[in-house]
Amino acid sequence: MKEHKSDSKVRRLAIAGLMAALCFVGYTVFPSFSASGTKIHIGNSFVVIAALLLGGPYGGLAGAVGLTIADLVGGYAESAPRTFITKLIIGLVVGLIAHKIAKLSEDHSKKYITAITILASVGGLGVNLAVEPSLKWLWYTILIPNADKTQSAIASLMAITTYSTLINTVVNTVIASVLYLALRPALKKAGLFNGLQPPRKSSK
Repeated sequence: MKEHKSDSKVRRLAIAGLMAALCFVGYTVFPSFSASGTKIHIGNSFVVIAALLLGGPYGGLAGAVGLTIADLVGGYAESAPRTFITKLIIGLVVGLIAHKIAKLSEDHSKKYITAITILASVGGLGVNLAVEPSLKWLWYTILIPNADKTQSAIASLMAITTYSTLINTVVNTVIASVLYLALRPALKKAGLFNGLQPPRKSSK
């Protein structure tokens, strides 16, 4: 018997809530540091995993909510709106590559699944590395003018080519890819995988 649509939606919402909590934990509990204007943490890994499991909208919102709360709790309320936007973008880009383009939720070879998982992870995190400092620059030059912070944003933008941003992308890509590739067969075996995936459009 096919799973009822409402049951699937409830399950996806529950997992999205769990992933939001993991994003929060990944940012606030695990060690992180800043280098060359870029903060390195593993919270983004869980944004990617959420999008790989649930699709772009659910995954992006899970990351946006979890990491925005982390900003608010951690005393960075000023950056919370930008965090919401950038993490939502990560999820949407990962979901676009993985599900809309590559159809990751369907049955494929292990090699294909691994390649698409890595590609989607790099795509989402790579876009974030450009969007985050760019949004910060826009924020402090147009929306809330602040000369000092504008200079900081420019420095962060320049840091895209430094080792710190490369480390950030590599670390989060590795963590997200390894965890997703481990979770996928486990969820399939438990009969939970299909209930989490974005609904497929019925072909006429």
